Amino acid sequence: MTTFDPTIALIEAADGDQRAWDALVTRYSGLVWATARSFRLGDADAADVFQATWFRLVEKLHQIRDGAGLGAWLATTARNEAIDMLRRRGRESPADLDDHMSVIRSTSGLPEESVLRAEEERLLWQAIRRLPGRCSRLLRAMGTDPVPTYAELAAALDVPVGSIGPTRARCLGQLRTLMAAAL
Repeated sequence: MTTFDPTIALIEAADGDQRAWDALVTRYSGLVWATARSFRLGDADAADVFQATWFRLVEKLHQIRDGAGLGAWLATTARNEAIDMLRRRGRESPADLDDHMSVIRSTSGLPEESVLRAEEERLLWQAIRRLPGRCSRLLRAMGTDPVPTYAELAAALDVPVGSIGPTRARCLGQLRTLMAAAL
């Protein structure tokens, strides 16, 4: 496959083409991870949601015909899997992101820069946790690489596509206020 076409990739993957399946996973893994992490799941739980989402796609591979909607389908499936996980676990507490973010090192090599960067990141994630649930989930989802499209974000967060931009602007404004107070 020279140009990625999700419809063709779905058909070829359903026919057993491993390269087509790999292309689907490569293309949409960031979206699935972003959706799982937007529910503040820990690493293990997010990995379970990630795996369950792809398993659901395998189950439905022969039924999905329109590749254009695949990103939205995966985001919705990941969201449903995350909600089911939270129900099964009986908790909705956020993962401790401070521990994860503090291990990120600066590439400059200066120890004091590493400490300052880790502290700034800790304050950022602390501020994101203090945002209302919708804002926190949106900014977490947008913080992945590659950044999901607005359509994928809308599907993952179960909101209209037209509300993503204005909501993002409001959430970033709230985050700026919290960060200004923290710094």
